[in-house]
Amino acid sequence: MANLDIPTVDFSPFFTGSDEDGKKNAVGIIKEACSNYGFFQIFNHGIPRDLINRALKFSGTFFALPDEEKLKYIPGLGAPIPAGYNKQPEHSADKNEYLLMFPPQSTFNVLPSNPPEFREVLEELFTYFARTGELIERILNDCLGLPPNFLKEFNNDRSWDFMVALRYFPATGTENNGLSEHEDGNCVTFVIQDEVGGLEVRKDGEWIPVIPAEGSVFVNIGDVIQVLTNNKFKSATHRVVRSTERSRHSFAFFYNLQGDKWVEPLPQFSEEIGEAPKYRGFLYKDYQALRMRNKTHPPSKPEDVIHITHYAIST
Repeated sequence: MANLDIPTVDFSPFFTGSDEDGKKNAVGIIKEACSNYGFFQIFNHGIPRDLINRALKFSGTFFALPDEEKLKYIPGLGAPIPAGYNKQPEHSADKNEYLLMFPPQSTFNVLPSNPPEFREVLEELFTYFARTGELIERILNDCLGLPPNFLKEFNNDRSWDFMVALRYFPATGTENNGLSEHEDGNCVTFVIQDEVGGLEVRKDGEWIPVIPAEGSVFVNIGDVIQVLTNNKFKSATHRVVRSTERSRHSFAFFYNLQGDKWVEPLPQFSEEIGEAPKYRGFLYKDYQALRMRNKTHPPSKPEDVIHITHYAIST
């Protein structure tokens, strides 16, 4: 059962085609969740439960392999971000290892052949996540009252989407961060996690645990949507707290934006309604480069970490 503090949405009306009241109810929940929380949880989303379970199982098998086997799948060259197997350096505040992939047809992918069927499952899961992203994008378009297909046409390059299989190591001593608190820099993120849990989201200064629920997918809004809507929709602050007993396995899918895209508040949420833009415009790839530098060259002071506030206009 999902945590009652997390807005929960039944997506089945979007697959039946005839339940207009169900669709309207779901859109209403999502609109309120994005305005006040920046996150929600979905059920009956069309991603087969068996596929989710197999993906988590194979991921656990892969990350349990010896390092010399996993290192066969280190990133190739040329990708916008390193696709393949990666492990956070020992000095990193985040204690995890991960396998990153772009769309199945991408030449950047370095995917494992061990365990057998893992690559096939990864590609299938990616395809389902991408379809879910397109559906969420249409729903957000309706929530915002934008012209039909506006967001789809604005964000029409799916080659920058990526998915990550993650393993968070058990906590040791006082260090329990699996992933430090942050907001995602993309459009929308989808997360599935195993029964270990650990994902938490912040609302009104309080951390809310996202309790693992069979068949659920957690959804959070990212910085791009926050900027486009001029803060009408929130980019969710979240983190992962590691278990002291077991590794945590999860998948995150990042519904992304093409790097050369110019991002700024849409006129529908600024000058057309008499509101000043809250952000100056920027190239998406420039913002991603700044975020990547946060990881490769961590600032000595937390306040120097780059967030979307880097582009905020002072009032």
